[in-house]
Amino acid sequence: MRILVVDDDPPSVKMTAFLLREEGYEVITADNGQAALEAIHTKSPDLVILDVMLPHIDGLEVTRRVRQTMDVPIIILSAKGETVDKVSGLEAGADDYLAKPFEPSELLARVKAVLRRSEMFAYDDSQARVTVGDLRLDPVGSKVVRADGTEIELTPIEFRLLHVLMRNAGRVLSHDYLLANAWGYDYEGYSNQIAVYIRRLRTKIERNPGRPEYLQTVRGIGYKFEKP
Repeated sequence: MRILVVDDDPPSVKMTAFLLREEGYEVITADNGQAALEAIHTKSPDLVILDVMLPHIDGLEVTRRVRQTMDVPIIILSAKGETVDKVSGLEAGADDYLAKPFEPSELLARVKAVLRRSEMFAYDDSQARVTVGDLRLDPVGSKVVRADGTEIELTPIEFRLLHVLMRNAGRVLSHDYLLANAWGYDYEGYSNQIAVYIRRLRTKIERNPGRPEYLQTVRGIGYKFEKP
């Protein structure tokens, strides 16, 4: 597995690269946002570990631009660990967000979890195909296809979350269940993180996001994908 580490702090890059190489990963590096975009498109990493504060183009903007065309998993690192900062990273399209300073073991666990989830959905296309109402979830290209043929592109985590909801259409799913099945059983997330992605999914698949037809909130419990 090839991992791109993007940070303008040489000691941080050196430490992170050392940890990853010790685990057997191939590591490439970049020290600014523009170089990161070039490396992502020319060297095809399997995962990007991206600092937020970067010269030229910051990490959030790099993530947004990558998400316009690619599904490569992204973990954002940032010295800003407040909830609002995590939400900003997730809304930009990151798969995970880790605040600095972090324990090396935690970073490695996040890397393994994100790569494992990516592999699971890449090689289990038949199981990932789900149709509910006029929406068909297609793992090829991570997209939703409407009955009229309209295609809606999804990020990897949007795809996984919607897949869990559609596969369990009609059932109320708790926040813990969604975190475990969309992010991974060893992932310690928080319910507000799910709300961020539900809001994004509604803007993509609902005809009126303010009055959702499919993605229903069940207050105090979680969410349900409503059958037509």
